[in-house]
Amino acid sequence: MALDSRLSDFRSLTPEQRLALLTRAAALSTDSAGRLSQPGALPLAIANGMIENVVGTFELPFAIATNFTINGRDVLVPMVVEEPSVVAAASFMAKLARVAGGFETSSTEPLMRAQVQIVGITDAEAARQALLARKTEIVELANSRDKVLVGLGGGCRDIEVHVFPDTPRGPMAVMHLIVDVRDAMGANTVNTMAESVAPLAEKLTGGSVRLRILSNLADLRLARARVRYAPETLTTSEFQGKDVIEGILDAYTFAAVDPYRAATHNKGIMNGIDPIVVATGNDWRAVEAGAHAYASRSGRYTSLTRWEKDESGALVGSIEMPMPLGLVGGATKTHPLARVALEILGVKTARELAEITVAVGLAQNVGALRALATEGIQRGHMALHARNLALVAGAVGDEVDRIARRMAEERDVRADRAVALLKELRHR
Repeated sequence: MALDSRLSDFRSLTPEQRLALLTRAAALSTDSAGRLSQPGALPLAIANGMIENVVGTFELPFAIATNFTINGRDVLVPMVVEEPSVVAAASFMAKLARVAGGFETSSTEPLMRAQVQIVGITDAEAARQALLARKTEIVELANSRDKVLVGLGGGCRDIEVHVFPDTPRGPMAVMHLIVDVRDAMGANTVNTMAESVAPLAEKLTGGSVRLRILSNLADLRLARARVRYAPETLTTSEFQGKDVIEGILDAYTFAAVDPYRAATHNKGIMNGIDPIVVATGNDWRAVEAGAHAYASRSGRYTSLTRWEKDESGALVGSIEMPMPLGLVGGATKTHPLARVALEILGVKTARELAEITVAVGLAQNVGALRALATEGIQRGHMALHARNLALVAGAVGDEVDRIARRMAEERDVRADRAVALLKELRHR
């Protein structure tokens, strides 16, 4: 039976009830469900093998974004994040997107760049020509270091050579190895290849190789998503859909022209993307670095998304950005909950994971723009933040929901108000 990502009334259930429903909907194994139900899913012994100087582990909330339909398939999306309203906003905008069929996505081949920096040369262009003339030999040498990857259909495909004839350190040439890393993020693979070709690069150019490392600007490994909202889909009791669309377009244009707004706008996109990257054990810092560099590729920092009206007056949004994610290697394989996250997603390739991730980023973006264009960002966000304040005040059990609800009704979400309400509740 096909998965239905709507998970009826999911938000109002207890965590135990949600897990039971998720287990049935995603056909999770008993072992996977057990890992989600208990704290300490990352054993200290495994943590100690992942990084150095380990003294313990740190937990974050593991949530499920619902309602997503992507390329005609319903998807449940694991998100690991501490910020209130992120999961709710993504799920709500995914629900509205279902009316027009959900999200359409695509992606390019999983190509990563390794950079080999060559210094100590007198003529950068001559060095470039020398390297390009022996391209076949360089590619073959790089591929000799990873026969497994080549056997899987990947490997070094090409080289590029970028020249910097006048730097403070003299002329410089930088050779890029273009490597198809298949379902890996690819850092270790491309770094190894870069190191393997360094001696040959020195021989061919007469220079000295310094850095041999991947670039996190993965501009050849792109993922894209598109979504459409008709005006009636965005209509609320307080706002007409056509007016909401006009407000969203004004908010988007602000981000498109102003880098100060674009930084916050793109942070909102990453609110949707980073939690999936973290949940699946991928490198969220690499994704962040690539995203913001890509947003500056024109020479000016701008929006990662694009919003416009089509001929019918509907709102159409799209996103394109680097998405270097893997299903193999690193924490994706070693962290027990990362494996559970991938099981819930049901993805078979890194490209599919990348496409889901950017679709959630697009949903998160339109959720923020919709709030900004209507009641303002704080109304919904603070209503959800009220639960955190109730917890900080010392509320337990059903006290949390009662205090949060009261602050939301009063539109007075403050730490001292939570303390006062808790005192009042317990006095009764």
